[in-house]
Amino acid sequence: MNATTTTTTPALELTGIDMHYGYVRALDSIDFHVGQGEVVGLLGDNGAGKSTLLKIMSGAHRPSAGTVRVHGDEVELHSPSAATHAGIQMVYQDLALVDALDIATNLNIGREILRPGIFGLLGFVDHKAQRKRSEAELDKLGVRTAAMTRPVEMLSGGQRQVVALARSATRVSGEQNGILLLDEPTAALGYEQTQVVQALVRRMADQGIAIVLVTHNLALANAVCDRMVVLNRGRKVADVVTAETDNDHLVGWITGARASMFE
Repeated sequence: MNATTTTTTPALELTGIDMHYGYVRALDSIDFHVGQGEVVGLLGDNGAGKSTLLKIMSGAHRPSAGTVRVHGDEVELHSPSAATHAGIQMVYQDLALVDALDIATNLNIGREILRPGIFGLLGFVDHKAQRKRSEAELDKLGVRTAAMTRPVEMLSGGQRQVVALARSATRVSGEQNGILLLDEPTAALGYEQTQVVQALVRRMADQGIAIVLVTHNLALANAVCDRMVVLNRGRKVADVVTAETDNDHLVGWITGARASMFE
């Protein structure tokens, strides 16, 4: 765990989160937090509430009750753009990359560098400057995928995942590091590609980014997470330091065979 996780104010804190769909209670008074430079695994079986909680964090859903704080300040995440403004970035399973465009262009979508002078006023992009910035940002993260001019559609699954992670990481890095939400980042990857993503997640945390990782891969969770939070049928049943638990305990909480820590 990075030393920055010792700060008293969480990077992201959710308190008393309820989510109702009619008479169905998808989330029941969930408390959750992640510190700056910390990786927290969000675990649970299908239907446990992980995706719903992640959508609340990303601004895609508004909770029926509860509060959300970012770096101690209460925020209203009424949309994904509001979450982005608060310093929260979500990396979805489909990655949301533009396959026909090159790596550098994908990394700079939404923050393009325009050419100086009249050409910039006309909206012409400075592709050389974007490639240079992209290379510097990837170097800072300690990763190298392929030439910045290579189209994303020509990359492997692991390389595509790295581009998606790096794009979000550059948007939450700064004087006050933000929060990165990862939804099953290695679901479609092989062993070697998973190792690359695993190392990148730890490097991002070491640089002060708070990371919430939703995964069914317990090996990945044990390798990269500082702490595990387990949901079962919409309730939080465990919140435990990774080094202080094991797979038997985790599987018991996930399946419901083990009693909640909070009962």
